[in-house]
Amino acid sequence: MVRLVLVGPPGAGKGTQAAVLGERLAVPHISTGDLFRANIGNSTPLGQKAKSYMDAGELVPDEVTNEMVRERLAEPDAQDGFLLDGFPRTTPQADVLGEILADNGMELTAVVQFDVPEEELVRRMLDRGRSDDTEDVIRRRLAVYHSETEPLLDYYRAKVVKIDALGSVEDITDRALDALGQKKA
Repeated sequence: MVRLVLVGPPGAGKGTQAAVLGERLAVPHISTGDLFRANIGNSTPLGQKAKSYMDAGELVPDEVTNEMVRERLAEPDAQDGFLLDGFPRTTPQADVLGEILADNGMELTAVVQFDVPEEELVRRMLDRGRSDDTEDVIRRRLAVYHSETEPLLDYYRAKVVKIDALGSVEDITDRALDALGQKKA
């Protein structure tokens, strides 16, 4: 039973690894992006709230995101483990996650940090070829990661497992499984 939070800058391969690790560890991969899409697509009250902010070009407030995560972690498939991708992004969200886990008698297994040199991140994101991924935009996104999300590594210091996220998807997955003490399939 593993309960993981994945942390890493944009372009570190978190989404790719989350999908692979979720499958290999037989736990649900829970991403905030998927939660938003599911709640909005199903017109849930939380989805309608999130959509109203998004339609206005505003960030969805933490309270809405936190509640989506709280509901998702209460679902039966998450009782025996999960992998969180994109949450928490800030230490206040980490406080809320701690409350959610405590309320459910759960504890995090580890926080997996995907480590990639900054110049490699910029190269990867430019190579994706997205029209909105200019070097300036990428560097701003990395600056936001450093100021808002990187403090999670101190917050979770005792639980952080640092993974070298350079190499093939398989190599990185193997490193993560080794670091977590999980058998490779």
